[in-house]
Amino acid sequence: MNDQTPTFKTQGLEHAEFDPTNPSDNPTMGELISRRFSRRGFLKGSLATTAIAATVSPLALMTAEKAHAQEGSAFNFAEVTAGVDADHHVAEGYNADILFRWGDPVLADAPAFDPENQTAAAQAGQFGYNNDFVGYVPLEGSSEHGLLLVNHEYTNPHLMFPGLITVEGEEVVQGPLSEEQVNIELMAHGGTVAEIRKVDGKWEHVRDSQYNRRITGETEMEITGPAAGHDRLKTSEDDTGTRVRGTLNNCAGGTTPWGTYLMAEENFHGYFSGELPEGHPEAANYERLGAPGGWYEWANFHDRFDVSKEPNEMNRFGYVVEVDPFDPNSVPKKRTALGRFKHEGAESIVAPDGRVVFYSGDDERFDYVYKFVTAGTYNPDDRAANMDLLDEGTLYVARFAEDGSMEWLPVVYGEGPLTEENGFASQADVIIETRRAADLLGATKMDRPEDIQPNGTNGRVYVMLTNNTRRTEDQIDAANPRAENAFGHIIEIIEADGDFAATTGTWEVLLQCGDPSIAEVGATFSTETSENGWFGMPDNAAVDSDGRLWVSTDGNSPSDTGRTDGLWAVDTEGEARGTSKLFYRVPVGAEMCGPQPTPDLTTFFVAVQHPADGGEDWEGHGRPSYYEDLSTRWPDFDPAMPVRPSVVAITKADGGKIGV
Repeated sequence: MNDQTPTFKTQGLEHAEFDPTNPSDNPTMGELISRRFSRRGFLKGSLATTAIAATVSPLALMTAEKAHAQEGSAFNFAEVTAGVDADHHVAEGYNADILFRWGDPVLADAPAFDPENQTAAAQAGQFGYNNDFVGYVPLEGSSEHGLLLVNHEYTNPHLMFPGLITVEGEEVVQGPLSEEQVNIELMAHGGTVAEIRKVDGKWEHVRDSQYNRRITGETEMEITGPAAGHDRLKTSEDDTGTRVRGTLNNCAGGTTPWGTYLMAEENFHGYFSGELPEGHPEAANYERLGAPGGWYEWANFHDRFDVSKEPNEMNRFGYVVEVDPFDPNSVPKKRTALGRFKHEGAESIVAPDGRVVFYSGDDERFDYVYKFVTAGTYNPDDRAANMDLLDEGTLYVARFAEDGSMEWLPVVYGEGPLTEENGFASQADVIIETRRAADLLGATKMDRPEDIQPNGTNGRVYVMLTNNTRRTEDQIDAANPRAENAFGHIIEIIEADGDFAATTGTWEVLLQCGDPSIAEVGATFSTETSENGWFGMPDNAAVDSDGRLWVSTDGNSPSDTGRTDGLWAVDTEGEARGTSKLFYRVPVGAEMCGPQPTPDLTTFFVAVQHPADGGEDWEGHGRPSYYEDLSTRWPDFDPAMPVRPSVVAITKADGGKIGV
């Protein structure tokens, strides 16, 4: 998920780059890495490379003894050339086919997409906007027939609707949205469940499937777990605090071992406007969330998004939503036990004792890494017995130590500082104010923790840390030798005794990202990584069934990196550790999301989000991009069609396994 900083000046509504809202004095990850390196000096592997790269020239690095990474790589494909243009590109010998585009009918009775005559009713049955997380649940164990699960994170009205943009000299102004356009945005959020099957080597949507479903910003949902029914969740529309309409800003997500779909609510605060009454008890809670964000115009037509009229409505967002994709009539459930913050991802793995562990990042600068461990155990023989596992368990937040150890701190009412003395009267209060609870526990401030992927093959956990452009000059160190750290890094967690439910472990830096040819950047890719293989801004990730790591990015641009975002294959083991190769890249302005392989590794589903959002810094366009003047018309390249976020199915031309 990017910072959603828009190109356009809107009428009273601007998406500002996020300001950190963490007021605690907990140490940052940069400070910990600095202390650790200063204690350990020149170390083996990627840690040493980081320290050396800050002080040794690129020429010296390239002439040093090589790691012979190519011979030990787990990946075998012809790398894509990094760059920027209007189309997408995949490795030679592979096909990248459009499977779903914004506006494609999902439900059997949905109309065809008509961009000039959009309606909320039509959008409610069509594929939503800005596809992010992609999940795949097999039908009858098949890698060629299953349910595709897709989050629709947010909307870009300047790319969606004709007639919004006015060019006045050098100023580009976005006009106000109509009520119908706001309602279209509401329906373009949420998620899609769609039955798909492979026919003659190509994936197709099963239009008349009983499983096809659209979940939107108006879908009725149940609130469960510790916060359900609390007074702080009650509104004029729902005096029980147990029902809510819609789910918003669903970024990365996950699936459970029992085949349900998890939608993680991330930047929910941006949909709310207005001001709380003076002295309102939720003021500190909302301030810690940077709320209300006022990014959208929804409060102009829907009182529930105006905090001055419905001050508790926002407490009903910021959770992980569980959906049963096999029952299109089921009511989605917001599982509050997993905490309330700006969730990025909800990836799971079964621990040795049968409990299920879910990892999630709080995607903001200087916020935290979390995991949730169920109280009950997974029963592979009784799906019904697993359906409420997410209502009971322990939420933890990570504290990383400078010696390479770490601990998971329980975010539990009554433990440590989480008491009435500090304003928590119950676990519901702890959940509603998860961020403040983590502050008090002394969790480690991270650099925008996004997707977190456990690896059942090697027992490691990979944490994507996208960037932290708020890093100040006095935080520069050998491992992070840059103020305004723009490129991010990846942390590798080793849970104690290989137990994902453990409360202690160790950590290491897998990669410091950025251009390794610039010494000051301090990137730590293997010397076998080519000029196309390095990347910045890791965001989403996938661990395939062979235990290999794939990383997608958010934030590469012509001016920053000279390349678009894409999907990279990253070696994590042996001599090849730290080697990265570019497998697929997206069109100009787009973000790469949702990498999801099928179990047999013959298909990789990827999500291309907000293509054409920008273009000022690309020589192929050189000006703001909007509906009537787009930097690309991917994927249709039809002058009658706007640009359309899409899910792409990547397959090998010979039908074999991806990357082998």
